[in-house]
Amino acid sequence: MEENFGSWIGIFIIALIVIIVLSIFLRFVPVGLWITAYFSGVRVSIGTLIGMRLRRVAPHAIIRPLIKATKAGLELKIDELEAHYLAGGNINTVIDALIAAQRANIDLEFTQAAAIDLAGRNVFEAVQVSVNPKVIETPNISAVAQDGIEIIAKAKVTVRANIERLVGGAGEDTIIARVGEGIVTTVGSAGNHKAVLENPDLISRTVLDKGLDSGTAFEILSIDIADVDVGRNIGAKLQTEQAEADKNIAQAKAEERRSMAIAEEQEMHAETQRMRARVVEAEADVPLAMAEALRAGNLGVMDYYKMQNVHADTDMRKSISDQADNESDA
Repeated sequence: MEENFGSWIGIFIIALIVIIVLSIFLRFVPVGLWITAYFSGVRVSIGTLIGMRLRRVAPHAIIRPLIKATKAGLELKIDELEAHYLAGGNINTVIDALIAAQRANIDLEFTQAAAIDLAGRNVFEAVQVSVNPKVIETPNISAVAQDGIEIIAKAKVTVRANIERLVGGAGEDTIIARVGEGIVTTVGSAGNHKAVLENPDLISRTVLDKGLDSGTAFEILSIDIADVDVGRNIGAKLQTEQAEADKNIAQAKAEERRSMAIAEEQEMHAETQRMRARVVEAEADVPLAMAEALRAGNLGVMDYYKMQNVHADTDMRKSISDQADNESDA
């Protein structure tokens, strides 16, 4: 009995070891993936799958896209897919783009699609846009005609992806910027805003003839003006602001002249006070001179009295004149 029990334990341990080894083997060697690839028409050896594991490449990330490509009739090499995977590319996106390009009769090679993918662009979306053109809508663009009236326009640009220029070509922002620049130039060269309102297709034709898709990843098919509105009277506003500025300058100059006049008036008042001080100083010398003349006998007493009478008469006349002026002012 004990011998049977020991034999069962030995069998159990051996079976457990076999299961563990088999699990490790199946975990390291994707036999199920190899069987799927074999029956899908993809010839890949077990050694190749083990080599992928050793190179830290997920076999399913290579084999499953390869199966999809093989079923679509594409002939690709495992080494190409593995190299693109190691470079950080998205193999599924590249395979989908190649299949879509084949269905649309677009000449797209794997190396070109891989380069586009590694450049950071969505190659599958680019193929879709190449087959089904995309509409880019610009924001409201303000431009001013020569008569000073503002025109607000919005355009819709229909573009198709240019596969040949996807690597290094400019994106949608460049297209929008160039279209906006073309609208501003076209409206600015118009002599009257009414001409733009009557013929909005003039903007489309002029902008389209400028070759705005040069150096971009797109080919412009058409430019349509979706909306045109009249904005502000920029010319009148500028004239008003200029007039206001001229008025402020004139007021500043007038204030400067007034300040100078006030300063000159104050200087004249000061000069008058100085002259009066000199008169008072001179009048103070008169009594001394008269006294000297009386002592020397050059001036008689009667002459002095006559001179006093003349002064008194002059003061009286001045007082009467001042009183008359005050009454007339009242």
